Amino acid sequence: MISKLKRWFGIATLLSAGVVPAAAAGECPPLLNYTFASLQDGKPMPLCQYAGKVILVVNTASYCGFTSQYDGLEKLYARLKDKGLVVIGFPSNDFGEQEPGTEKEIADFCRLTYGVEFPMVGKSVVKGKNANPFYLKLDEITDSRPKWNFHKYLINREATQVLSFSSLTKPDDKDLLKKIDEFLK
Repeated sequence: MISKLKRWFGIATLLSAGVVPAAAAGECPPLLNYTFASLQDGKPMPLCQYAGKVILVVNTASYCGFTSQYDGLEKLYARLKDKGLVVIGFPSNDFGEQEPGTEKEIADFCRLTYGVEFPMVGKSVVKGKNANPFYLKLDEITDSRPKWNFHKYLINREATQVLSFSSLTKPDDKDLLKKIDEFLK
């Protein structure tokens, strides 16, 4: 049935509808079994595509005192992406309404101001009972929810361990880098 649907509708349409082919479903760790729209082009961005990578998840905002962390996040991503690190940005207007722009405005700001090339999802809610389901799961696993913009979650390659780092943790923080290195090995 799935293969027939894939032929009729294409895989992107199926993923956006939440239908995951059986083979992919068996290979995707449950923690990564979520799909979001990409900030840059609105196309479906299944987190399953990052299975086997170390993932740094960050809720972002363009008008925050921590916004300059985009620079460090991009440098970290550029330096370690070939070793298996992916940074994923989750723009959110949840804290101080510091991400009021449209998705196009956010994407342009990130690209033009900080040269951001790491993947980012469309604007979403990351706190409270209305948080997106991925963030709810990260909170459940770590018992640590974002208290402000640029909170970080670090996920190991198997997506079985998640560590939480506060907004005060910069992308070049020695403890964060030590854990990233451990997870990359």
